[in-house]
Amino acid sequence: MKIGGLKKIYFYLPWLSIPLIFLMGILFWGGLHWSIEISNTESFCLSCHEMRDNVYQEYKTSIHNTSRSGVRATCPDCHVPRTWHQKMARKVAAINEIYHWASGSINTREKFLKKRHALAEIVWQTMEKNDSAECRGCHEFNELQLVQQSSGARRSHKRALKKGITCINCHKGISHQLPTSYWDKEHQRMKEAERECGECHTGMPINETIHW
Repeated sequence: MKIGGLKKIYFYLPWLSIPLIFLMGILFWGGLHWSIEISNTESFCLSCHEMRDNVYQEYKTSIHNTSRSGVRATCPDCHVPRTWHQKMARKVAAINEIYHWASGSINTREKFLKKRHALAEIVWQTMEKNDSAECRGCHEFNELQLVQQSSGARRSHKRALKKGITCINCHKGISHQLPTSYWDKEHQRMKEAERECGECHTGMPINETIHW
């Protein structure tokens, strides 16, 4: 090839690289978006038997799975925030879960139950920090129709709105069973806060004497 031909190639090469870089960017972004969407499906979550055989069995009987309207909240609806930066932060944190899956830290029912409370605390603390962003993907606190709620729910939600209490502070165990050890810790917290039994136990008078 003549020197003049090489000069022409070198001249056009930077201009040709621009659409190439643009195309590669589209492919990268599309691949990233595709992989995130795939990992945001219920079927992906259930590909791990640890989830399918434990917490999913509890979820199937919950209001989030079966309701009179037929609306369902699946695993990612409750465990992955919808805003981009919070979603990506959750995906990065999930790398630790891949490690524990590979190491088999909860690959049996016995191992899962032993670590259940610690695992639940991680989820609860995360949701407290992000103001229950996962819940707010469907539930908007300020749009609650308090007049249509029971007296207990109405009282609790008014208190939550006034004091800035986030969803997960009260709504633990909505879709999954609570660890047995949770109740001892929760009763102690309620005792220290001098809260009434009737605030949690439906049907119990609000002024019921507390016997700790």
